[in-house]
Amino acid sequence: MRVILADDSVLIRPGIVKVLTDGGFEVVAAVEDAEQLLRAVEEHKPDCVVVDVRMPPTHTDEGIRAALTIRRLYPQTAVMVLSQYVEERYANDLISEGSGSIGYLLKDRIARVRDFLDAMRVVVSGGSAFDPEVVAQFRVRRNTDPQDRLSAREHDVAALMAEGRSNNAIAEALRISPSAVEKFLSNIFTKLDIPSTNGTNRRVQAVLKYLRR
Repeated sequence: MRVILADDSVLIRPGIVKVLTDGGFEVVAAVEDAEQLLRAVEEHKPDCVVVDVRMPPTHTDEGIRAALTIRRLYPQTAVMVLSQYVEERYANDLISEGSGSIGYLLKDRIARVRDFLDAMRVVVSGGSAFDPEVVAQFRVRRNTDPQDRLSAREHDVAALMAEGRSNNAIAEALRISPSAVEKFLSNIFTKLDIPSTNGTNRRVQAVLKYLRR
């Protein structure tokens, strides 16, 4: 799996490259700003880009804007966005694209190497993976929506699915059986009006609909 990394920190960038390389990814380019990222994507056509939200020259939203451009120009390229803290506006921008192969993680999550690499694999395979803190913020809003039709347990399952967890991982986290997870997922798909289709896309659509405003 070929990856391009974009992060302007001379301290953080080599560390992420090492984590990805040790995890079986091929880092074909590591750049420090959005302009270099877009050129590198055009040249290498990677499987995935890992991009910081804030990069030069203004250190505001250059990274997320580049990520959204890549989504439009290269829809086959997965996008993993990294952020120092939860920026709900930017997570919303990513979610509003309405397709899979996207992730949004806090940089602290990289220190949990296994979780980070698992999230990368989910995103590259067409799924979605959002940081638990991102999911928690969206969930608070959902729980205060009087029109929400999900039960408390269905919220639990949907939130874990949004983090990119498999059915078995959800079952283990909630201490329920895999068959119970499947029943909850079926209820979630029905209540969120997700039509029957192949498993991966259905999960992605459910996650994006669950998180979307």
